Amino acid sequence: MKDPHIIIAIDGYSSTGKGTFAVEIARRLGILYLDSGALYRTVTLYGLRSGRIEWNGRIDERQLQEDILLGKIDISVMPKEDGSMRVFLGDDDVSAQIRELEVARNVSAIAALPFVRNFVDEQLHRLGAKGCVMDGRDIGTAVFPNADLKIFMTADARIRAQRRVRQMEEAGQHPDFETILKNVQERDYIDSHRAMNPLRQADDALVLDNSHMTVEEQMVWLDGILKERFNLSIL
Repeated sequence: MKDPHIIIAIDGYSSTGKGTFAVEIARRLGILYLDSGALYRTVTLYGLRSGRIEWNGRIDERQLQEDILLGKIDISVMPKEDGSMRVFLGDDDVSAQIRELEVARNVSAIAALPFVRNFVDEQLHRLGAKGCVMDGRDIGTAVFPNADLKIFMTADARIRAQRRVRQMEEAGQHPDFETILKNVQERDYIDSHRAMNPLRQADDALVLDNSHMTVEEQMVWLDGILKERFNLSIL
């Protein structure tokens, strides 16, 4: 029997396939999927479009915080048939734009700002309170510390960079592998060393190293856990 009220928190490093993993879980269980990283990327895109993030990466923190307080950053989401979600900035569907390299270069710095994290956390709490699968960097440690199941995902940095390159190529972009690898490594460092809610494994999280695992192999791994803990199956 499927339980729409279960909360599954998936944390881990960038480009470990957290989103793909979480979407497939949500689809199979029939519950809501929330991509916390997409919300941070949307705030970053807003910053780039509005000039709050300058060409050299400098952030106008005072003005960005004021924009949030004044409600100028209007983010909404809609579920898709495949279990994933579309994200909107105002009326603009920005699901593709938030995956571009310029956003990736700036998102960790934006996500490290306490007032941005508070803003995104408020949205996640509201949307996910009745049950969801959510992935990000601090879901199990900060956003939903009492989640029913916590998973921490990791994979070799070069493998993660290769995955990111494939995603961008499928979107019609032409990324350079070494540039992407450097970005992955920089994001790891920033995410792990930020002052507020740094990336870390929750004490009660299960570790999933999927460097050499297919999505279906990850589903088999998870199915055993769900059966044991919740009498649920996704196979």
